[in-house]
Amino acid sequence: MSTVSVQGISKQISCPTSLFIDGNFVPSSDSTETIDVINPATEEKLAAVVAASSKDVDIAVKAARKAFQTSWGKNVTGFERSRLLHKLADLFERDAQELAELETLNNGKPVNLARDFDIGDTVGCLRYYAGFADKVVGQTIEVDHKTKFAFTKHDPIGVCGQIIPFNYPIMILVWKLAPALAVGCTTVIKPSEITPLTALKIAELTKEAGFPPGVINVVPGYGPSTGAALAAHPDVDKVAFTGSTATGRKVMEAAAKSNLKKVSLELGGKSPHLVFESADLNQAASWAALGICYNTGQDCTAGSRLYVQDTVYEKFLDLLVKKVGATVVGDGLADTTHAGPLVSKSQYDRVWSYIESGKQEGAKVLLGGMKRTGKGFYCDPTIFADITDTMKIVKEEIFGPVLAVGKFKTEEEAIDIANNTNYGLGAGLHSNDAGQCLRVSGALDAGTVWINQYNLLNNNVPFGGMKQSGIGKELGSYAVEEYTSVKAVHWNFGEKLEWPL
Repeated sequence: MSTVSVQGISKQISCPTSLFIDGNFVPSSDSTETIDVINPATEEKLAAVVAASSKDVDIAVKAARKAFQTSWGKNVTGFERSRLLHKLADLFERDAQELAELETLNNGKPVNLARDFDIGDTVGCLRYYAGFADKVVGQTIEVDHKTKFAFTKHDPIGVCGQIIPFNYPIMILVWKLAPALAVGCTTVIKPSEITPLTALKIAELTKEAGFPPGVINVVPGYGPSTGAALAAHPDVDKVAFTGSTATGRKVMEAAAKSNLKKVSLELGGKSPHLVFESADLNQAASWAALGICYNTGQDCTAGSRLYVQDTVYEKFLDLLVKKVGATVVGDGLADTTHAGPLVSKSQYDRVWSYIESGKQEGAKVLLGGMKRTGKGFYCDPTIFADITDTMKIVKEEIFGPVLAVGKFKTEEEAIDIANNTNYGLGAGLHSNDAGQCLRVSGALDAGTVWINQYNLLNNNVPFGGMKQSGIGKELGSYAVEEYTSVKAVHWNFGEKLEWPL
């Protein structure tokens, strides 16, 4: 097994750099290609990780299928699956600081947020689905009391491919992994090529926890090769993907053209955030700041389109600029940092292209919009006003700390503006009018709507999009349904058939 040792806050952190297949860390079967892993705060190379080939994906899928048919799937009780998930949660708690530092070095996010929020919620997610593992139930259905009845079984769907994004490398991995394991599925995980380190560290923990070989496999690699091979593999029963809408289309197409495997997609967003005149403006400004600054704006539900009622527009902007301007963007290992660098050079270039586009199209810069000098993919929060609905910064997902602020007069206008997008992942509104909260939340075309808060999720509440923001749900009991297949069994115990009819 090849490993790398990287410098954390107070000690060296060891991390595997090989593929994790069938319970072991192994080199590629037929390739010498590697992935350079970069620290976005320093632009220095952290490690070179083995890149999985299509043959490696095939080997991993075979290992997952063997495990599903022998040591996992229907061959182990829900009680045992629950025990192992709880054990994995224990190991996450034990190694929370080390995992957080590794996440910060690879992703850039502040270590305190990685530890207390991402990993804290991840532990909760593992325990939530550990509780589900022995509660997978079906129905008994009346057909005819005297002769027949039917029942349903919720069987594990089988081998699952899971493709993980770069913005929450630990948390979203477990969002997908935990419900799959809880119901008895086996997995082949492809982490983002930008942030593969914590996925490999988690693989190490799953082995320590005692999961049988082949139940969990991790194959770092590039999307067009490794990801495509996983999405198109004829022996993968389900693929779960989080990422851009454009790539989601390719995943769905590959799934359809191969074996018509089940698909769940959590895709892009351009989420509206509405502030009505009755709102607590100070609180609304705080939530709006969190909505665009948290995780340096690299969030599918980032509240990147903010609309304020005209009667409070100027007052709200003053509050907003002060709060967003207080955000400290810096090295994620520093205690004083609120937001880290963008995750990569390509992401940095993408975000800055949108900032320049906003300027060129005539939007007014209220805050930020100036590049730093020196190393690191840093981007200070940028606020634009005087926007129009045709501007790129208003229409397209940026995935950075760039906020477009507009205004509205009436509730009806606010709803129309909010829904004027191809996306439908998240939306938020602030109002102290209860009737308005119910009306507007019901009218917004979004899979998740926040009222008088923003961007907070719970492990027991489903999350997923509408329109071009995806298909299916993560989290809650609904996620369990994504990894099961419902079988109906009809039992005749009394009817005698005369033939021919």
